[in-house]
Amino acid sequence: MNAFSHPSADPNFEEAGGMPGGHRASGGLADQFDLRRLFNIFRRRVRLFAAVAALVFLAAIFITFTATPMYTATANVMLDTRQERVVSAEAVLSGLSADSSVVDTEVEILKSRRLAERVVNALQLSQDPEFNAELAPPSVLSNIKDSVLGVFGAAKPRDIPDDPIAQQKAQERIVDAVLSRLSVRRAGLTYVINVNFESASATKAATIANKFAELYLLEQLEAKFDATQQANTWLNSRLEGLRQQVLTDEAAVQNYRIANNLLSAAGTNLTETEISNYNMTLSQARAQVAEDEARLSTARSQLARGSSGDDLGEALSSPVIQKLREQRATVSAKVADLQGRYGERHPEMLTANRQLTDIDAQIQAEIQRIISNLEAKVQVSRQRAGAISGSLSNARGTLVGNNQAQVRLNELERTAEASRTLYESYLNRYKETSSQQGIEQSDARVVSSATIPTGQSSPKVPLNLALGLVLAMGCGLGAVVLAEMLDSGLATAEDVEHRLEVSYLGAVPLLASVAEGKASSPIDYVIEKPLSSFAEAFRNLRASVIYSRLGEGVKVVAITSSLPGEGKTTTSVCLARSAAQQGLKVILVDCDLRRRSVNRLFGAEPARGLIEVLAGEATLDEVLTVDQTTGARLLPLAKSSMTPKDVFGSAAMDRLLEELRRTYDLVILDTAPVLPVADTRVLAPKADVVVFLAHWRKTPQHAIEAAFRLLSGTGAHLAGVALTQVDMKQQAKYGYGDPGYYYAEYKKYYVS
Repeated sequence: MNAFSHPSADPNFEEAGGMPGGHRASGGLADQFDLRRLFNIFRRRVRLFAAVAALVFLAAIFITFTATPMYTATANVMLDTRQERVVSAEAVLSGLSADSSVVDTEVEILKSRRLAERVVNALQLSQDPEFNAELAPPSVLSNIKDSVLGVFGAAKPRDIPDDPIAQQKAQERIVDAVLSRLSVRRAGLTYVINVNFESASATKAATIANKFAELYLLEQLEAKFDATQQANTWLNSRLEGLRQQVLTDEAAVQNYRIANNLLSAAGTNLTETEISNYNMTLSQARAQVAEDEARLSTARSQLARGSSGDDLGEALSSPVIQKLREQRATVSAKVADLQGRYGERHPEMLTANRQLTDIDAQIQAEIQRIISNLEAKVQVSRQRAGAISGSLSNARGTLVGNNQAQVRLNELERTAEASRTLYESYLNRYKETSSQQGIEQSDARVVSSATIPTGQSSPKVPLNLALGLVLAMGCGLGAVVLAEMLDSGLATAEDVEHRLEVSYLGAVPLLASVAEGKASSPIDYVIEKPLSSFAEAFRNLRASVIYSRLGEGVKVVAITSSLPGEGKTTTSVCLARSAAQQGLKVILVDCDLRRRSVNRLFGAEPARGLIEVLAGEATLDEVLTVDQTTGARLLPLAKSSMTPKDVFGSAAMDRLLEELRRTYDLVILDTAPVLPVADTRVLAPKADVVVFLAHWRKTPQHAIEAAFRLLSGTGAHLAGVALTQVDMKQQAKYGYGDPGYYYAEYKKYYVS
């Protein structure tokens, strides 16, 4: 391949499932919740866990046993839904209902600052050092603080200043201290409220809890008393205005009556009474006229029929006619007697006839007088009926005017009635509220007063220790998790493949972790112990590098890293010696112009080296040195090899690599780190593969990714990442499935 690519871009890598050996990584929850992996994480962080947990638990023990014992007293208050009804009048301030929200509201009232301030003032808690920090004895920390501030002239007096704002703040701090000790809770779904107060003094706790309950009930009574008093004051002032309004409205009604002649007696309008009387009198007058006309008409009818008038009804009832008829009867009897005795011509007979004629004449005259009287009565009756009818018409005209004026009068009367009704309702309510003063009842009562507690409520030693232990373990686990999250280094093959998405080439052990006893240097140990696990690690690394490009030969290998000190030179030398021991023709080329670490490892300072060969100042054979132990060739750098020229990008470098590729089986290029030096980016594409080294658990992942980004555009082929300086004893505590996890099982297989 000509492009720098991750193994995920290799088809063979994809077919193998992204894991060495062709095994596909299992996904899902099993990977996320692998208990053995979690156990390994805990095992390697057990010291951190123990240290943090012990520190937190000791802190919990110290706080528990040095805390001031506190006592809690409880007073029980119940909202009483049953109220005594002394009077039937409705109360100004109604009683509390039994709704759940009402009970919760009363709980908040018990916890209010206003009630707490009343308790503070009633018990003079501002003079108590427990609640007033200004009166408390100074602590060690406060003394140190005052001393430090005193040196700089900034020490503050502990006395409460006279400034009103400062006094208010001090009072608020006292109230806050009291409220912090107060706990008010509703007992389940009942109407009972538990008032708990905590104090360093058992007696004080009971006193303050009872005072909260007492002042709560008193506040309810005061609220009702104030509401009743305010209602009475307002009703009294309102009544005076309503009374004046009633008088004004009623005076307007009477004045309007007088002005419009709408006078009445016994609630009845006088004009209407007059019309009623006129109607009755007119009816009677008309009846009288009809009666008189009937009598006159009857009399005239009888006279017209030839009656002498004797049979007239009025004549029959007239005493004069009755007397004259009696006289006529007497005279008539005398005439009859004289006629029989003396005859018609007798003087007495004549006298008697004259008397009889005279009596008849008087009777006819009386009848005529009666007829004339009937006519006069008819005339009088008619005139009287006419007069009454005229008066009735006048009264009706007056009534029409009165009815028109009555519309306004009705409006005035309604206004006056409304004012009178409102005034009476306010007057009745005022009498009711006045009768309620002094009989107000609280909506709650104390079920049980707080008693002096016999045992401390805090600190609860067993509970605190149990919680401290739980907290200690939680903090220990949190520290482990945090350490794992902050650990950006690579520790296992899984870290390399999952986090970097590149192949894992192997691990180079830390010699001290695999060698028994005092070991020599790593480059010598590879020769001295060829069957050791340390030497086997380089054989595994070489095998991984050779097969990193399937189907293509690998001869030129560039070894690099992101940062200095990651074991590039040691790995390069050990890899070269290991390959030479296996019979390969190997050459190690020192390409780190600034460090020349190969020279330091072998303790030699050649006069000529790689730069001189590239410059044509020396031949390859003249500068090559031979490792006498293994026969491997070394192409070093001379001490004076520093040059600003781009020697690795030159055609001479290309020719040199082609010559080395033809001559040797394995060409190892020990290059500089990628991040600080640009030489490796020039040299990497010229190698068949690039082996990237990372210091076990030290090299940050971000540094490796940054180096990858720098190499990505060069066309170099990355074989993978190898971890160096791996502590195999600690590695066994890391990821389950990593080769190092089984080191304890197979380490006896090697010869130390």
